[in-house]
Amino acid sequence: MKNKIIILLSLALFAFASCERAFIDGDAPDNPVNVFDYLWNKVDQQYSFFELKGVDWDSVYEVYRPKVYDEMDEDSLFKVCVALLNTLNDGHTCLISGDEEVFNESVYNRMYAERNIDEDVVAANYLTANHHTTGSFLHNAIREGKVAYIRYPSFMDNISMRDLKFLLDFYRNCEGIILDLRQNHGGNIDNIRRFLSILDNHGQLLYRTQIKAGPEHDNFTELGEVYAFETNNSEPYTKPVAVLIDRGTYSAASFLSISTMGYDNVKLFGDFSGGGLGLPNAGALPNTWVYRFSITRTIALDGGNYENGVPPDVRVLLDPAMTAQGIDNVIETAVDWILE
Repeated sequence: MKNKIIILLSLALFAFASCERAFIDGDAPDNPVNVFDYLWNKVDQQYSFFELKGVDWDSVYEVYRPKVYDEMDEDSLFKVCVALLNTLNDGHTCLISGDEEVFNESVYNRMYAERNIDEDVVAANYLTANHHTTGSFLHNAIREGKVAYIRYPSFMDNISMRDLKFLLDFYRNCEGIILDLRQNHGGNIDNIRRFLSILDNHGQLLYRTQIKAGPEHDNFTELGEVYAFETNNSEPYTKPVAVLIDRGTYSAASFLSISTMGYDNVKLFGDFSGGGLGLPNAGALPNTWVYRFSITRTIALDGGNYENGVPPDVRVLLDPAMTAQGIDNVIETAVDWILE
């Protein structure tokens, strides 16, 4: 029988608990060869996306293990270990040594290289100088006051129910809402359930999830079901909600994106998200360096695994000619849908 998980935060708590256990693993030798082998084995036994990412981890070992020898200096070893993790092409991978913290370079380069927003155009022509700031949100009414445009730059900035209620009241005469999550790199996943609490269908199934549970690459727990937070909100928001995403919409922002499948009045516009739908676990290597990588996988309501990017309902790429005129055609397409 599938395990029912009521709130999104549950998996995060599991990940941090696993992290704590990892930090107290035995007293392994801290010579370079053992440090490398320790990291390779941890990833081999606990990482959740080998098949989806198309990574042959044994072949990766054959490439990088010959680069490691016990007489090498720490800087050289650190670079080899970073290169090892980079082969996963996962933005949740990280290696930390003292003050140096290195993430996956290719994922972060893609976030910016394939951005689907011109923030100067948004600031000048949609938010404008007369925009409002409420908590973590920047917002304004657009298209002659008919649509509320709300920019939420980061899930690191907490959402409060008070701010959400203010926004709904402030824009009560608008015909719909645009929530712009482009280049939102994620943060606190608890903010997802707060935002979804304004919508109808409280207790809605959002997605299913599995945790890496054994040393073999296909060893996972049974699917657990993740539900929206149930509230006593007697006036849910049932007007159209357009959520804007792009390759910089990552981690928690992708979790919100995938959760919209459970709501008939919500649509995704823009480009594919950046993905990042595996919750990370952390631990310490024998030489005290800290590693992090994904140990869960997320299955959407349609059965898809969108770790590499959540697809939009309506794909709209920025038109350079329109951008040059100060027009964001992603926003305009979303407005047209709301007003229709």
